[in-house]
Amino acid sequence: MKFTFLGTGTSQGVPVIACPCHVCNSNDYRDKRLRTSGMLTDGETTVVFDTGPDFRQQMLREKVKVLDGVIFTHPHKDHTAGLDDVRAFNFLLEREMDVYVNDITLESLKREFAYIFEENKYPGVPNINVSEIKSFQKFSVGKIQLLPVEVMHHKMIVLGFRVKNFAYITDANFIPLDTMNHLMRLDVLVINALRIQKHISHFNLEEALGVIRELNPRKAYLTHISHLMGTQEEVSRLLPSNVEIAYDGLTIEC
Repeated sequence: MKFTFLGTGTSQGVPVIACPCHVCNSNDYRDKRLRTSGMLTDGETTVVFDTGPDFRQQMLREKVKVLDGVIFTHPHKDHTAGLDDVRAFNFLLEREMDVYVNDITLESLKREFAYIFEENKYPGVPNINVSEIKSFQKFSVGKIQLLPVEVMHHKMIVLGFRVKNFAYITDANFIPLDTMNHLMRLDVLVINALRIQKHISHFNLEEALGVIRELNPRKAYLTHISHLMGTQEEVSRLLPSNVEIAYDGLTIEC
């Protein structure tokens, strides 16, 4: 099984428009961060977690030809705004795109992309097949079986996912005990860490490292990074040996 970091940046991406800071002006390609998304491949099955504003660019960069499903973590725009671009796969694969959401995210998609859900659709709009998923109830996409778990993004429930001994957690600042119990004995944990300073709705670096110490995965990767975190080189010097800060395009075995 392989996981590709399609994007590792926060909602503004890195560099931030018009920002003069040294991170936004870094020449290190690892400091160029599209909005957070990930792609999981197991055998012939490929799924993507979230379709942010950079979804089209991410699919082109990774030369993705077949996509079996889109799994949404929550309804914020930096995780949903690229949904319209699944229509390219509709044309190429001649089928609907399977989309997996909880009830909160589905309500948001119906509001933000009303034209997709109309009974009499305008020609050429995306065709999707929606499956509603529930926390702590397993579901499958092709060969991939996923367990949705709940994390808190300030006051919003966000879905994380465990697949075998791999887990993906984005946009969280608190993980309830029930979820922590489902995240033990991991080989690989991907978790958000926004910046050095504390934040109201995301783990900062210290908090993310605390969760990693408690769960004790064999390997952990940090994602959903802002320019306030520092450069890849700077942050890497602060991390334990089993933790790395991810970057766009990184592919790992999991």
